[in-house]
Amino acid sequence: MEKHIKEILQIIGEDPRRDGLLDTPKRVIKSWNELYSGYNQNPEEVLKTFEYDRYKGMVLLKNIELYSMCEHHMLPFVGKCHIAYIPDKKIVGISKLARVMEIFARRLQIQERLTDEIADCLIKILEPKGAAVQIEAEHFCMRMRGVNKQNSTMVTTTLRGSFIKDPSTRNEFLNAIRS
Repeated sequence: MEKHIKEILQIIGEDPRRDGLLDTPKRVIKSWNELYSGYNQNPEEVLKTFEYDRYKGMVLLKNIELYSMCEHHMLPFVGKCHIAYIPDKKIVGISKLARVMEIFARRLQIQERLTDEIADCLIKILEPKGAAVQIEAEHFCMRMRGVNKQNSTMVTTTLRGSFIKDPSTRNEFLNAIRS
């Protein structure tokens, strides 16, 4: 891998033997191991559920910091994620919602798929009455190259179950993430 990173440095016009770049291939590998760690994790193993059928309201974790890498340009997109579900018979520790998001975000992604993957995982494992995920992110592939738009934010929303069927449930989610 180090050899290939040195080749990339040469392709962009750098000298991989230059003082500041001598350890860059090792640092890049270490960085990629962290940035793409989601490939080595199974979100279903993280979402340990607890039987609890008494709570019927919405469970919402909002403003979760999000960092991911665009699969088209391998540039970051950053923002926040809001995750909600309405339990049926199972609940999950609230930190697990952030962990599931992190696993999917630590893969090459497009924001639309990331939003869907989080919601689909909740539906599969928790079997809730409904799930909702919204991501608001700034994409560096739009900031640093291409159209060079510095203040654009992409918003994606995935709704499942009662969040689709019941307008009041959907509105409760959308109002709660804006307050």
